[in-house]
Amino acid sequence: MLKMPRAITGSFLVVIFLTAAVGCTSKNTKEPANTLHLVSIAKIKGLDPAQTNDLYSARETARVYEGLLQYHYLKRPYVLIPALAESMPEISKDGRTLIFHIKKGVLFQDDPSFKTTLGKGREVTAEDFVYSFKRIADLKNTSPNWWLFEDKIVGLNDWRDSTKLEPDYSKPVEGLKALDRYTFQVKLIKRSAQFLFVLAMPQTSVVPHEAVSHYGKEFINHPVGTGAYRLGDHSQSNRFIWEKNPTYRMELFPSEGEASDKKEGYLADAGKPLPLTDRIVLQIYEEDQPRWLNFMAGNVDLISIPKDNFTQAIDENKELSSELKAKGMQLSKSPELDVTHFGFNMVDPLLGKNKLLRQALSLAYDTGPEIDLFYNGRAIPAQGPIPPGLSGYDPRFKNPFMQHNLTKAKELLAQAGYPDGKGLPVIEYYTLSDSSTRQRTEYAQKQFSALGVKLNVNTNSWPEFDSAIKNRKAQMWGIAWSADYPDAENFLQMFYGKNVSPGPNDANYVNPEFDRLYEKSLSLYEGPERTAIYRKMVEIVVEDAPWIFGVHRTAFEITQKWVKGYKYHAFDLGMAKYYGIDTALKK
Repeated sequence: MLKMPRAITGSFLVVIFLTAAVGCTSKNTKEPANTLHLVSIAKIKGLDPAQTNDLYSARETARVYEGLLQYHYLKRPYVLIPALAESMPEISKDGRTLIFHIKKGVLFQDDPSFKTTLGKGREVTAEDFVYSFKRIADLKNTSPNWWLFEDKIVGLNDWRDSTKLEPDYSKPVEGLKALDRYTFQVKLIKRSAQFLFVLAMPQTSVVPHEAVSHYGKEFINHPVGTGAYRLGDHSQSNRFIWEKNPTYRMELFPSEGEASDKKEGYLADAGKPLPLTDRIVLQIYEEDQPRWLNFMAGNVDLISIPKDNFTQAIDENKELSSELKAKGMQLSKSPELDVTHFGFNMVDPLLGKNKLLRQALSLAYDTGPEIDLFYNGRAIPAQGPIPPGLSGYDPRFKNPFMQHNLTKAKELLAQAGYPDGKGLPVIEYYTLSDSSTRQRTEYAQKQFSALGVKLNVNTNSWPEFDSAIKNRKAQMWGIAWSADYPDAENFLQMFYGKNVSPGPNDANYVNPEFDRLYEKSLSLYEGPERTAIYRKMVEIVVEDAPWIFGVHRTAFEITQKWVKGYKYHAFDLGMAKYYGIDTALKK
């Protein structure tokens, strides 16, 4: 999603795809009864779509901003539906021209930046999308999300090059046109099977030029969107309060979904205006236990079960414990579209130039005990980057460097020039400071020490950690990636040469043959030819070992009995507008 950083979400960082809650009220306002309390496990870096590149910031950004498309909340497999678009786009026969009709009457939230309307939010137009897309391309903005548009939109690369001197937003781009006030046209260089998914990501949301100009560098802390919520009282270090947007467009809870949704109660609020709650309070807790204790105290509305509390919450049949069932709590289980991994910085003179060393480190790491120790069995070993559930995943494939073999690892280490680790410098390992991450780091140190390899632990906050990777300062790290959209390309693009840092290719891996196959796959829709290319790309990455692959996880989430309508969604950005509170039960 985003790089989660989920975007974005780490095996060894415990950066899990989750939302949860902690009770908190605004300083001067009585809390509405139907307040939803959520929690983030990492600090929020900012709320500008063009700068958002991690799961935690993306989740908050999606509360206030919207784009052309979104995902249907209930349907599976995941289905795209209109958001600010009136309908799905008209697409030319060659797949290269997309025409979107924008909904009329959609307003940006009221904000002082709208000076000509005395602070009243104005209507969204097609020109706003042209402007917002150009912001991502503008070199002066150094957006980490340029990879979403690079080499995809006619003329946008050239416009980007022109911004080296001074950005001219009035200069036309052939591939981005407002045909009239409510009609937005995009022309692609070649057809793309993934481009519509990109338009459902919060990074491509629409922003008003007035707010960007008014707030300047502080725009990242002053979101002005069209979404279901607007930012109220907040402290970026530990708390955000989101208030219901009084000018939000009419949007209703869906009245259809999967065959079992009515029986499961997911359609109880069908036809009701969104959002279902008047306020969201987000509290930031980087440690597991405060989140769990607040959940058990009734201050948390939704939580992903911490590993140390798993046996308390889940019985031997992997179902909710009798104690929690008696409290009326609900359990949701679903495979996550993610992969955890160790990343190597391929521009590092030690790790980047020695494939045998990377292969040896991969063979030395054993994911088996990790799954039991840190995931309570809620994961499977990853043989490559593509998780189960996506085209290109091959359940029969076995990564030769993920079959734990210390003897073979020592042989490769010797061939790499470091027999028994002799002469090998200490490897700088970047990580986070929470207790669960410390435990994983200790486990990793023991695994590699058996090979004769030492790690020096460099502990950081989440923003510091992400910055070190994006600026190519980190040598080795543990992290995970959660899908931005349901296509294996979203995992393979993390190895594409043009996506190196600050793009999503954090490992700065470059392989010309991989890049050739990747570019060929972009114009192919799902089918045997594309699947075969995806699998060949996986084989190339496995051999070069820019990562040590970890696991694919399964989400175990619990909601309080008063939470209505919650259904796990792999792309949950902006989905909190569908969650309701039974105020009588909560009281």
